[in-house]
This record gives sequence, structure tokens and C-alpha cells, in this order.
Amino acid sequence: MKEITVKQNDSGQRLDRFVGKAVPLLPEALLQKYIRLKRIKVNGKGAKRDTRLQLGDVLQLYINDEFFEKPREENSYLKVGTPRLDIVYEDENILLADKKPGVLCHSAGVWDYNTLIANIQAYLAQKGEWRPKEENSFAPALCNRIDRNTGGIVIAAKNAEALRILNDKIKDREIEKYYLCAVQGRPKPQSGRLENYLFKDASKNQVYIKSRTEPGAKTAVTEYRVISTKGPLSLVECRLLTGRTHQIRAQMAYAGWPLLGDGKYGTEKFNKGFDEKGQALYSYKLYFDFPTDAGILNYLRGRTYTVDKVDFADKYFDIGKLDF
Repeated sequence: MKEITVKQNDSGQRLDRFVGKAVPLLPEALLQKYIRLKRIKVNGKGAKRDTRLQLGDVLQLYINDEFFEKPREENSYLKVGTPRLDIVYEDENILLADKKPGVLCHSAGVWDYNTLIANIQAYLAQKGEWRPKEENSFAPALCNRIDRNTGGIVIAAKNAEALRILNDKIKDREIEKYYLCAVQGRPKPQSGRLENYLFKDASKNQVYIKSRTEPGAKTAVTEYRVISTKGPLSLVECRLLTGRTHQIRAQMAYAGWPLLGDGKYGTEKFNKGFDEKGQALYSYKLYFDFPTDAGILNYLRGRTYTVDKVDFADKYFDIGKLDF
């Protein structure tokens, strides 16, 4: 139990709002529940959530110690009352989550509990698969990341051995990633290979495609094929052979087929005709190739996992089930 005395600058606040600020890791639903159960008291008595606090009031908080910790990315999962996840596949070692556009994989410099990793950790902790108090160092972790405004499958490892194996497999290109994108125009030929050099300007968070190698530039290779064309748009599947920052967005734009909704590499005039808040790009399919030993994950060899739906594919091309 912890006690907090209300100071002059805190007087007049509602009980629930004051506790929400004083204990920022406590989920809103749990806060309201604790008030109802009288685990949060004012001057030794139960109180309603809209009670106005007065100078000198003493709050008794019967709340677990971890909720009083300073908010960090590592404990953000505590704030997640009801995890929001679209699970593509799950077993005792891994979880594949369909990250929606607009969701961050990790917090971006400031504390944020609405991230994918916080929701995954909260989900595993709440169902008892991950017990943070019993771990010395390990926490469920993401093995790959996807940009905020791009959706798609993200791999999470539930244990240290799975994390080690998956990191090695991704590094060795033994997990194939397939993307769908809606692009301006009609790519020709209908299928092909984009191979050039990519230079990253970290200060601008932007990349530039070069036809010839130069210092700092890295090889970028993408295979593509057109799935459907309707009006001014084409639906294209891309397979990454290298994994560079903004690779598909930059290469497709350089080839003359910028992604719909891409404010960085796309065409502003063209994008204005469509109501899209971000680039039409989705990591929709994973193939676990595993030509070499994968230890406890050998059972994944040869398996393919696909998301149920990609909104822009359905919206512009009437593509329902992704079975192509």
C-alpha cells in the first residue's frame, strides 16, 4: 500500500484523473475497477471516481508496486488493459501479428503504450505465457519491423532461443517477405527485377536510387509481378531480395510507378485524387524457407503465412481472399 498526500496544485481534481496521472502505468479499466473495489481510498474510506480532492487529503492506494514504476518502453505493456492484436499465427515459440498502418512497432523516442510490442507483451503476460517477474532479462521481442504507415506481418519471438534463430534466419535471407502495393500506371514488363543502388540520407530519413555504385550506397534488389490493373492503378506483388530502408517505395518510384498515397516518393498531384493517409504498401505474406537447420523451429520449414485482407487491394481491385 502506498499513500499520497494531496498538495495545493493537485486540489480540486477528480479522484480518477489524479490517480491516472500519479500512477501512469495503471490501465484505465483497472483504475476504475480499483475505485469500485475500494482499493483506492480517500482518508481511509472508499470514494467515487468523481470525488473532488481537497488540500491535505490522503489517498491509500492498494496497487501493485510495478504500476508505480517510471514509464519506459520496457514496462509499457502494463498500461495495456485489453491488447489489440490481429494474430495470423501463434504457437509456443512465435507469434505472427498483422500490424495495421498507423501503428508503431516500437515507441519513437517518447513513451507510448499503443505500440505493437507493448500489445504483444501485454497479451502474453495476461495469459500467463510470459511472467516478467520470473525472467532475469528476456522479454518477448519483435524480429522484424515495418514502417508506421505500412501494414503487414511482424514476427515476435516468445523465448530467447526462438529469437536467436529467427534473427539469424532473417539475416541470412531464409525468410522470404512478399509485399502488395498499389502503384501509379502500368508496369512493363508485367514481371521483372529491379536492381540498382540505394543511398540513405539519415538526416532526412529518405533514400535515393542510384544507377551506379558510389560510396555509401548499397545494392537493392526487388522482384515484382503485376497482379491486376484497373484504371490508373496497378496492384503489384514485390518480393524483397535485399532489405533496405524504403526499398520498394524508392525503387518503384524510380522505375516510374510510384506508390499510391506515398507523400515522400510519390506524386502529390496524383495522390490528391485518392483518399489515402499513407502509402499503399502491405507485407502480406511470409515464407519460411529454412534451407539450413532451424533447431526448435524446424517445423516451420516450407510454411507460408498470409494476412486475411489488404484494404487497398479490396478497395481498388476487388481482391478479397489473397490466394494468388
